[in-house]
Amino acid sequence: MLFFVFRLLRPSVEKSVPLSVWTIKLHNRMSSSRHPRAALCQLSVTADKRANLCAARELLEEAKRRGASMAFLPEAFDYIGSGREETLGLSETLAGETMTQYTQMARKLDIWLSLGGFHERGCERRIYNSHIVVNNQGEMVSTYRKCHLFDVELPEKGVLLNESAYTIPGPSLVAPVQTPVGQIGLGICYDLRFPEFSLALQKSGADILTFPSAFTEATGAAHWEVLLRARAIENQCYVLAAAQVGRHHDGRSSYGHALAVDPWGVVMADCGGERAGVALVEVDLDKIRTVRRNMPLRKHRRDATFYTSL
Repeated sequence: MLFFVFRLLRPSVEKSVPLSVWTIKLHNRMSSSRHPRAALCQLSVTADKRANLCAARELLEEAKRRGASMAFLPEAFDYIGSGREETLGLSETLAGETMTQYTQMARKLDIWLSLGGFHERGCERRIYNSHIVVNNQGEMVSTYRKCHLFDVELPEKGVLLNESAYTIPGPSLVAPVQTPVGQIGLGICYDLRFPEFSLALQKSGADILTFPSAFTEATGAAHWEVLLRARAIENQCYVLAAAQVGRHHDGRSSYGHALAVDPWGVVMADCGGERAGVALVEVDLDKIRTVRRNMPLRKHRRDATFYTSL
């Protein structure tokens, strides 16, 4: 049996650098150097797309310096507008300047990117919330458009968002995509709350579920960690969830706490709730196989008709 120990390293960061860096090293009796590293990024974006790009580039360069083969950016990594008109006005197509910058960055840094929620210009003055995977050659290899839209009113908590007012729901899930860190099942934020969504991706071969997000402070404090850990435990997958943090404009703030969770439900990394940063984690695919072998949920699950028999 292998014994896993998690160690948090907090290297010194110059005061002029507005980010935090965590490196979480996964050790066992054998060398962990064979395990690929994933970088989990936390951003605090505004409507200033150029400033947001610079902040993301800084995190991605740091991730590459620390040996990451793939980096994960949160939902709305490109910008967060202050209202419907600004949100629509700043949107671009996948062939626009923003995605061109990121594909060039992936190629230059020789790193894969999970771009977790791009405001993709659609039709009839609406957009798609699109999760795009870019390989280290700068090619867009997979695009998932968010299926579950966040139309939620919680007046007692100061939460009122109507995503469907300007967003087109995606037509379908997309198959998990093979990356240097494993097979990744793509979701976005609110998709996290639908367990059948994650199960479908796991059944299709996902080793890692990823939920790039911009959770509100109220819903994040109540549900963020418990939902991510639940999806990891019930699907016996890694879960990587990049996040937005802090105040974006006068009417909106995000919870932060970008998290990495292992297949046993252990939180491997937490970027906190205060500022931008990046956490690096090592992904051990053997651990997935061990957990699934020792507790064979897939084998024990009844056929679909059983669960609809009521």
